[in-house]
Amino acid sequence: MKKISFKSPLGILLFVVLPLAVILAVSGIRLDLTKEKRYTLSDSTVKVVKAIKKPMTIEVYLEGDFPASFKQLQGETKFMLEEFRKINPNIDFKFIDPIKTKMSQDTLMAMGMQPSVLPDIRDGKVSQITLFPYAVIRYDKRGVSIPLVVQQTGIDADQQLTRSIEGLEYSLVSNIKNISADKRKKVGVLVNQDELSPDEFQGFMHLALENYDAGPIIPKNQTELTVADLPLLKQMSALVIAKPRKAFTDGEKVILDQFIMNGGKTLWMIDAVNAEMDTLTRSKKIMPFPVDINMTDFFFNYGIRINPALVKDVKKFALLRLVTGEVGGNPQYTSLPWPYFPLGIAEQDNPVTKNINPVKFEFPTSIDTLGRKNIKTRVLFESSERTLLKQVPNYVDLKEIASVDSLGQMEKPSTPKIFAVALEGKFSSAYASRIERKSYPGFKSQSPDNKMIIIADGDVGRNKVIKGEPLPLGVDMLTNEQFGNEQFLRNALDYLLDDSNLMELRNRNIEERLLDRQRITEEKSTWQWINLLLPLVIIGLFGALFFWLRKRKFN
Repeated sequence: MKKISFKSPLGILLFVVLPLAVILAVSGIRLDLTKEKRYTLSDSTVKVVKAIKKPMTIEVYLEGDFPASFKQLQGETKFMLEEFRKINPNIDFKFIDPIKTKMSQDTLMAMGMQPSVLPDIRDGKVSQITLFPYAVIRYDKRGVSIPLVVQQTGIDADQQLTRSIEGLEYSLVSNIKNISADKRKKVGVLVNQDELSPDEFQGFMHLALENYDAGPIIPKNQTELTVADLPLLKQMSALVIAKPRKAFTDGEKVILDQFIMNGGKTLWMIDAVNAEMDTLTRSKKIMPFPVDINMTDFFFNYGIRINPALVKDVKKFALLRLVTGEVGGNPQYTSLPWPYFPLGIAEQDNPVTKNINPVKFEFPTSIDTLGRKNIKTRVLFESSERTLLKQVPNYVDLKEIASVDSLGQMEKPSTPKIFAVALEGKFSSAYASRIERKSYPGFKSQSPDNKMIIIADGDVGRNKVIKGEPLPLGVDMLTNEQFGNEQFLRNALDYLLDDSNLMELRNRNIEERLLDRQRITEEKSTWQWINLLLPLVIIGLFGALFFWLRKRKFN
């Protein structure tokens, strides 16, 4: 029999490819040949998974008879959990079919899961399938439910599943990190500057308490922050300042400056103009005016200037539901465009804003970025190219709804304006060369690597209150819309307090390689026959080749 050459194609197959495949199969090693490395865990993920010290169980409620798109999500989830278990045997998982195990919907919803109802088309018949695409992590007598499907409006089902797979690693590992942490980070909410009321800020507090210990920071002297408040502030990893309307004193500014210089993260929601929708709804006309909280020089030090002029976006805006008539004594409502409520729509890959619903701003102003050494500025949201600026004091009238893109008094067209920015870097103290530094013990002139987020709208974190009952953050009951304010602020906190670089996982992109649905329909039978007969033909050819070689050898 003729010897097979090692350099021939058959030799390479027999002596290189097949042994390598056997070795990889036995060892469990996998090669990720995808362009976007979708099957390779990040170093941050590996570090978090390795740190699990006690048994952790992950229950995935994604088992049963459901559409193929969810089968793909199921497969991606199973692969990722298998990788977690390989890295750390303390992690175990199981897939559960809630229908087969006869779990009631009330039980599942009590665990924090909301059902997904999908159409199922088979043999020309349309039915509905109820799914609970969630994972439940249990660790050391604690538990948390994680949605596996991205909740984002305005996208089709295929995009939704693709984005869910893109965010799968972050969703799982960030929750694993939070639930397994021995000590949760603390978030302080400043209560001294006539900020939002507890009812108006309940939605934010609810989301903050999911992963952090959050609570109010009230000055000991009930008047202003002083050196006496330093012990409490030093316990805080982040400080939230939501819609302050009372001016900060110079002493308070030094305290806040040094909180930042010592590594404290800050989330600012600032109104530079006083304009309230409740007042406008009652009176039909208001005159907004600038609000001076004595922080211009403070933000200028970080290369930020908040302008006291209202931004109107005549392209990207929320709807305002108003009574426009009456029939038989019943008021008739109409949803109309309201440019003073622009929408923040993410147009860049940023982990804070990616894959969330549009964020609703109410009477926002704008932010100018001036640039500072050692500080990197990242724009989170900005208005469209069809932007108008209204200088204040000036009238805002509900009648402007009739002509949203016309120029009013003291208005002018403008380039896109920034609503929210993130700052990263080593911040320098505004008081490094001023006498105020002597009032602060252990004064620091520069911070370590730090972050802050500034939003030019104090209402972005305010939830509505109807008849004394707070609504979920971002919900508009009148227009029945769910805006992305809650997810935006949750991501903002996670970004500020992310010391493992996990937020960058939210920037992962998976290229959609979509099949031609029309061709699938037209050529369905052809490909079914090919898939049925081709394996038989290949087996037959190999059999014939084997028979021929054997006959040649013995003849």
